[in-house]
Amino acid sequence: MTTRRVITDGDRGEEHNMGGEVWILGGSGRSGQAIAAQLARRGVAPVLVGRHAERLAAAAARAGGARTVVAGSAEAMAGEIRRQGPAVVVNTVGPFTATAPTVTRACLAVGDYVDLANDVAAVTGVLGLHEAASAAGRRLVTGAGFGVTATESVVVKLCAGRPAPVRVRVDMVPSIAVAAGHIGEALAATLVEGIPGVEGGRRYGGRRYRDGRLAPAPIGGEPAHLVLPDGERVTTASLPSGELVAAQRASGAPDVVAASSEAPASPLMRVVLPAATALLASARIRDFARRRLARVQVKAHPQPRPHSWGHARLEWADGTVEEGWLRVGEAQEFTGAVPAEVVRRLLSGEGRPGAYTPAALFGPSLAEACGGTYLPVTTRTAP
Repeated sequence: MTTRRVITDGDRGEEHNMGGEVWILGGSGRSGQAIAAQLARRGVAPVLVGRHAERLAAAAARAGGARTVVAGSAEAMAGEIRRQGPAVVVNTVGPFTATAPTVTRACLAVGDYVDLANDVAAVTGVLGLHEAASAAGRRLVTGAGFGVTATESVVVKLCAGRPAPVRVRVDMVPSIAVAAGHIGEALAATLVEGIPGVEGGRRYGGRRYRDGRLAPAPIGGEPAHLVLPDGERVTTASLPSGELVAAQRASGAPDVVAASSEAPASPLMRVVLPAATALLASARIRDFARRRLARVQVKAHPQPRPHSWGHARLEWADGTVEEGWLRVGEAQEFTGAVPAEVVRRLLSGEGRPGAYTPAALFGPSLAEACGGTYLPVTTRTAP
């Protein structure tokens, strides 16, 4: 098996072209390895791409001897994408606001693109390439992870054959098994830079849709106390995430809120957060926050509940309200399955050219193919 290694931007190495390959950027990371395992179940042998040769080699061995490409930056990865021409590139490297523009430009020239972005700015940026992707005959899929896919899929299912609702709220309730280790530079940068970086309010403030436009909203606002279908009770609160953009586009609703059980929902945090996030306007404080967050040691713990949930509540102008749920297993496992299933469908020639979120391109069946189960919809008339 031939191995392609690129140590620096200037090191061109040997010429080697393997048409039809699937590349995973960040292939030695947790998400990259999960996606590689899911691709293998679908009969696809991926190429693992990343910065560290030793980590890639270890991950490749676990993946049954996958080919590797070592590239020192997003720019180096993009250069190799243009030169080697993989059929599909899966980007797991954050912050996606930094990596997605570089990698998508390369993919427009050679193949299709999939990423795990879940922040408003990165998802919006990829979707903004719809016309360019259509003209190039490429398919760009952003938000191919648990949060966007689980909530958007419920919205798409509830909206089928219906006029646009007037109000939508989506809630993601992940159940994640956490491995011991440091948060790391890429995740820390994603968390700091992904709030939310788009129009409609302060640079580091929350967002929602009002009258069809992004508008200010407090992070951790609009708390809701949900009873999960299995009887457990959770509290969710607003968070400026990719689910917000996906839900609005899938529904066409002018009024949309995205919430998560991971959002800080206590009254104290709702008071403290605006001042704390305002400090991030300082580049020096952002750099400090990223460095400290990257070094935080996380203790291992099992997933807190048997299932993860995507929830959507839609209200129409006639007063009809519908609520739907999608049940999946461990959220990280679902995040591995979604991009793998997207890749399988892209390789099979499914999906029209353009830029999309997963369910917008492939419909609610995608989540079912990844192990999700829709529960019966609750319908009532609002008072």
